[in-house]
Amino acid sequence: MIPFERFSLDNGLKVLVHQDKTTPMVSMNILYDVGARDENPNKTGFAHLFEHLMFGGSKNIPIYDEPLQNAGGENNAYTTNDITNYYLTLPKKNLETAFWLESDRMMSLAFGERSLEVQRKVVCEEFKENYINKPYGDVWKHLRELCYKVHPYQWMTIGKELSHIEDAQLQDVKDFFFKHYRPKNAILSVAGNVELDEIKSLSEKWFAPIESGTLYERNLPKEPEQMEERRLVLEKDVPVSMIYKAWHIDARSSANFYTADVITEVLAGGKSSRLYKQLVKEQALFSQIDSYHLGSIDEGLLLVAGSLAPGVDAKKAEAGIEKVLRELIDGGVDSDELAGVKNKVESMMVFEDLGLGSRANNLAFFELLGDAAQLGKELGRYAAVTSDQMVAYASKIFKPENSNTLWYLAK
Repeated sequence: MIPFERFSLDNGLKVLVHQDKTTPMVSMNILYDVGARDENPNKTGFAHLFEHLMFGGSKNIPIYDEPLQNAGGENNAYTTNDITNYYLTLPKKNLETAFWLESDRMMSLAFGERSLEVQRKVVCEEFKENYINKPYGDVWKHLRELCYKVHPYQWMTIGKELSHIEDAQLQDVKDFFFKHYRPKNAILSVAGNVELDEIKSLSEKWFAPIESGTLYERNLPKEPEQMEERRLVLEKDVPVSMIYKAWHIDARSSANFYTADVITEVLAGGKSSRLYKQLVKEQALFSQIDSYHLGSIDEGLLLVAGSLAPGVDAKKAEAGIEKVLRELIDGGVDSDELAGVKNKVESMMVFEDLGLGSRANNLAFFELLGDAAQLGKELGRYAAVTSDQMVAYASKIFKPENSNTLWYLAK
């Protein structure tokens, strides 16, 4: 359990405060309720573009990093299909610097053609380097388009195509900012050796004057239930052939999320896991294999992905995956295996919570999901997963008509 207190400003900004008197540092996290799923299908990549633009100078602060570094701080950010998150850590004595910096860029960026052109070039080069010219770089473009036909999860965070960023206009950028990066669409989380009254005072001073903005009402098209198997075979100039299999799963808020997470650990949570033990060590069908889910807020995906061992036929390798999945459905998970997986999950969660920044981040994310207090119930939800639940859910999701398979073959 991570203790915290919360309050809201009149402009709608939610503020969470977690006190930790053992550290001289403070972590600040600002989560904006906007991701790639909120973009215009004809103007994608904007949420990721803003991850860059938000460091390009704000209304009164030309260079974001310089004053933060002078205050002994460091920062970073990330964008997903669901959220945009900015975070920093600095010494407690310089806490107000964080409020000054973050409030200024929430108030308004220093919009200008030059700043847009600089960051647009950076993002375009990133797109080319990582998604066009890099081996396997287009895997997620093809997988998302295979799995999603209606929901905006069908495009990557960086965007559907390069031209959307190349053609981004300054007015488009301004409109996107003032629609999404407003106090009503943000959650501020502060963790460290701080007092509630202190954070209230600083929040009122620096964030309260910012116009609230209009609360963004999300109304996304729901992906219809997949009713038939989908397959795609690509031949590319890559060193090793790979197989990707993806199945639709329930949303992050569903109790089934925890069942799905435990399933991925049973399948590929280390070298004693089922996929690794059978398909890598014993049968040598794959040189490496993994299973994971995307953790998406809306209905997401659970995947198995593996690199084929030299000379192995893709059809035989895929049959090996299907056999392991069938064994899970038919035989379930014994108590020792399930206990071991749960212990591992608990250890990972406890270790993660040791980090001050992780606590600030997780509190903000669970507040976005509905209530930061739910973070304290995570361990109990994992502990409650049973073998019967895993069998039932595996039977539901690992159906041929719910599967999406990509053979990404070396020429």
